[in-house]
Amino acid sequence: MAKKKVFVSFDYENDRHYKSLLQAWDANKQFDFSFADRSASEINSNNVGRVKAGLTRRINSARHTLVIVGKEANKLHRDHRLIGYRNWINFEIARSKANGNKLVAVKINRTYKSPEELLNSGASWAMAFNEAAIVKALNKA
Repeated sequence: MAKKKVFVSFDYENDRHYKSLLQAWDANKQFDFSFADRSASEINSNNVGRVKAGLTRRINSARHTLVIVGKEANKLHRDHRLIGYRNWINFEIARSKANGNKLVAVKINRTYKSPEELLNSGASWAMAFNEAAIVKALNKA
């Protein structure tokens, strides 16, 4: 079975270890988890236009977007006016919807507020960050 092409949207400052865990699951044959990561590495630029372009290229190369909903996932970013959305996660979700990507949302904690762009988006949800929940949500999307 071909690996799903997945862009992972997450709060780089607070939740990057969850993305690393997804990559470790993919590399470990003991796990029934497989994906072709289409996410961007850290884009080392303060130029919002350059970051948008880099993220958009990566999102457009994916068929799924997996959103890690951490504590700060809907926090207002200092550059929100330039980004055009509350933060980069909301930008990535909007771009993913425009590209026709299937959306999967993974809540690290049920009490964390979801990014606005995820609401009423038809996303498939995993209400816990574990292999079984995430695989089920990806397959359902």
